[in-house]
Amino acid sequence: MIKNGLKRFYLILIFILLYAPIVTLMVLSFNSSKSRSKWGGFTGKWYVALFQNQDIMNALYTTLIIALVSALVATIIGTAAAIGIQVMKPKFRTFMMGVTNIPMLNADIVTGISLMLLFIAFRFSLGFMTILLAHITFNIPYVILSVMPKLKQTSKHTYEAAMDLGASPVYAFFKVVFPDIMPGVFSGFLLAFTMSLDDFVITHFTKGPGVDTLSTKIYSEVRKGIKPEMYALSTIMFVTVLILLILVNVTPEKKASSSGQKQEIKKKHRISRFIFRKVVPTAIVIVIIAGGFFYGSQNSDAGNNQVIVYNWGEYIDPEVLTMFEEETGIDVVYEEFETNEIMYPKIQSGAIAYDVVCPSDYMVQRMIENDLLAEIDFNNIPNLKYIDSTYMEQSRQFDPENKYSVPYLFGTVGILYNKTMVDEPIDSWSVLWDPKYKDSILMQDSVRDAFGVTLKYLGYSLNSTDLDELNEAKNLLIKQKPLVQAYVVDQVRDKMIGNEAAIGVIYSGEALYTKQENPNLEYVIPKEGSNLWIDSWVIPKNAKHKENAEKFIDYLCRPEIAKMNFDYITYSIPNSEGRKLIEEDWMRESKVAFPDPEDLANCETFKFLGDDNDAVYNQLWREVKSK
Repeated sequence: MIKNGLKRFYLILIFILLYAPIVTLMVLSFNSSKSRSKWGGFTGKWYVALFQNQDIMNALYTTLIIALVSALVATIIGTAAAIGIQVMKPKFRTFMMGVTNIPMLNADIVTGISLMLLFIAFRFSLGFMTILLAHITFNIPYVILSVMPKLKQTSKHTYEAAMDLGASPVYAFFKVVFPDIMPGVFSGFLLAFTMSLDDFVITHFTKGPGVDTLSTKIYSEVRKGIKPEMYALSTIMFVTVLILLILVNVTPEKKASSSGQKQEIKKKHRISRFIFRKVVPTAIVIVIIAGGFFYGSQNSDAGNNQVIVYNWGEYIDPEVLTMFEEETGIDVVYEEFETNEIMYPKIQSGAIAYDVVCPSDYMVQRMIENDLLAEIDFNNIPNLKYIDSTYMEQSRQFDPENKYSVPYLFGTVGILYNKTMVDEPIDSWSVLWDPKYKDSILMQDSVRDAFGVTLKYLGYSLNSTDLDELNEAKNLLIKQKPLVQAYVVDQVRDKMIGNEAAIGVIYSGEALYTKQENPNLEYVIPKEGSNLWIDSWVIPKNAKHKENAEKFIDYLCRPEIAKMNFDYITYSIPNSEGRKLIEEDWMRESKVAFPDPEDLANCETFKFLGDDNDAVYNQLWREVKSK
């Protein structure tokens, strides 16, 4: 009895570990709140929004088409290659199989980078075709691996007999050999299709602007906070696979007393098996692929009348892009990045000719120093007059002559604290080292932000390159580490909303959102000073549509458009006239969104310190994290 009980408990535990995350995801897909830590009531709106979300549905379409086409092509090439390898002499066959197996054993990141460099060397523009070629390439070995065992089981004498009877080589192959190896070919196709459908790493390195698969789309959402629509999509995919598995494996059995009843039951079984194992699964697949083609057909090829935009995730109101296209007739090809460090190598390589990019201050400086940017013709940007002179002056710290950049959004790094969990008002970075808040402090998992906070607390510049100052900051961060609950990035937002921590280092735009969700939260720029960051629009030197890029930047400088973006993103706009259009008084006058000049007196923007100094910072940060 006890033994059976333990077996059941073990089985239940396994099922909980396997399916608890999926159940959580499914529950969140019906949560009306965007926050994972707050239940806002039951809703089905995310499922409606999913099918209205052009980006997600296009990613689904692209994933299905690439998987299908790459699997078909790889199956044809792989089958032909397997036949060629099979007729080789044993030594050569062994050698070729070893060469074939290397790509499967190789790390995906090596394959992805190698293919990217190959495409760049041959001056291929990264895009849909490079993804397709990459998927075909890494799928071929899997097809060969599936077909070879079946070829070994096939007798060559049967093929030779067909030839002796007058059959042509092609006819003999399709009538004698192909039926025997068909299970291996089909298995290879399914394996290639599955590998392509699930691939992320190789796709990430070989994709271009405006092209996303589900894997790359989901990854891009992680750093900025996954949209609830992705929960809905994941739920639909899980339920679809579950239904397919049930339908394919269902085998109802009934006993019959007479032969007539047995025949009737067999007939019903054949009909039900045909419907549930073939018709229904096929219908589901057709609906999914047809839907993908429908959404994919909505994309129009605008030829040269386009602008290719590379921006942070969730960093512009999608309606603004639609309005720009309708007004100008210029098609916007839009792609997102997660960090400056991911964006920079793509611009530097020249593999993709982006027209307009939105880097942060220090990265603008680095791009200028490396001659990657084109000077902007400000005659084409008359709306620049609406950008407050304060932020144009601040921009001179990284763009000395204001020739290469136009401020888009700005903000500060400060302290967000819960007034119900903190005893006194906070005005200093010193609270991050207060032992009474042990295990209730959230630090930014970012080398420059973490060191910037500490250097300002010590009275130094956050752009310091003095080794003694940096070591002093490192030692202070190591001293702080036992007090820190977690090193996080976007998660600080949800944790603070959910009252999981008392204090967190956060960006001002995120703080504004959290204050709306949890009125007990307060944001402050410490008196020692902080980072005033400015994200700006720039035009790469290899841009193919420079005039369109300048029209796009000018459009975003309109006061009403700047206000639309502020409403959508809640990050501060440097547009003085746009700020006046904000309806809510408390928002328009918010010191979080629009700090007074005296609040920014001790603030600095990050500067690019050079590769050598970046290496020093990274080494010291590794020492902090490893303690």
